[in-house]
Amino acid sequence: MSQCPDYTHLLVLPHLRVQNANAISSPLTHGFPAVTAFLGLTWALERKANAAGLGHLAFNAVGVVCHGWQEQVTDGYVKAFRLTRNPVEKDGSTAAIVEEGRIHLDLSLVFALNADEWDDARRDADVQAVANLVAGMRIAGGSVVPTTEVRQGRSRPWLADMTGDGWQKNFRALCVRLLPGSALVARDDLIDQELAQLQEDDPRATRLDAWLSLSRVNWHYDPEAEDGEGRWIPSRGKGDGWIVPIPVGYGALSGVYPPGTVRNARDAKTPFRFVESLYSMGEWVGTHRLRSPADFLWYADSQAEAGVYRCRNDYRPVEPASTAL
Repeated sequence: MSQCPDYTHLLVLPHLRVQNANAISSPLTHGFPAVTAFLGLTWALERKANAAGLGHLAFNAVGVVCHGWQEQVTDGYVKAFRLTRNPVEKDGSTAAIVEEGRIHLDLSLVFALNADEWDDARRDADVQAVANLVAGMRIAGGSVVPTTEVRQGRSRPWLADMTGDGWQKNFRALCVRLLPGSALVARDDLIDQELAQLQEDDPRATRLDAWLSLSRVNWHYDPEAEDGEGRWIPSRGKGDGWIVPIPVGYGALSGVYPPGTVRNARDAKTPFRFVESLYSMGEWVGTHRLRSPADFLWYADSQAEAGVYRCRNDYRPVEPASTAL
């Protein structure tokens, strides 16, 4: 079973303001960029860091904490994306509109770094160098907005040492400093629970049925509620958490083609494979509820032989306290 790679420090880039990030995370979901976008950012950042002389840093995982968002949609019960108007064609005709979902974000990114040999002077310089690299990169297709003087202290990058016996204290301090904010975690276990409930009524129910059921609020009528007067009851209640459907990677639709054999591929030097999105459930959890870095760090799990390329997270929900006497 896959597990999060080793790391020695958590590098926090707090309160990054991102404009016009991609709000369409997959063919079936929207509202926040996909986790694959942040892992892609991590890999691109590692390549840029190596080119900048920071090859001693290994970026092994990433955590995403959201402090605020503003999806660019219309008002009202039925919403639509606010689209840009493209310039007319050469002949004066109206250009086609390609629907693009955009969202403004206030994010904190937490990178799990592996750096065994660091002195204080080099550590501070490296942290600032990484922050400068991210400031010039795209995050989920969005642009990083420079911070104002008022926000500079709030947006200053910092490190949490995860080595030795003091890692728990450092991690608790990290969680407090990221408040108010919610971290995206994986809740694959909810699909198994929902599937078991659905199959009690219909043995033909599939995992797709369970995913679709969890992606919405379902109502059922209980004629015995309210002293026999009956009442409609929602499937989600207080304490169920902020559950959302999320894409978690890609599954293969074909074999691996040699480099340059597929026309119009983005990279003619890399093997090519057709894939489709993989889906699971996620939950937004307040950072004060995190118990360890593994709760919110996402890492890559590539199983080329099985045709699975997905993002993993090791969050485990807290078991409810027993009320038995």
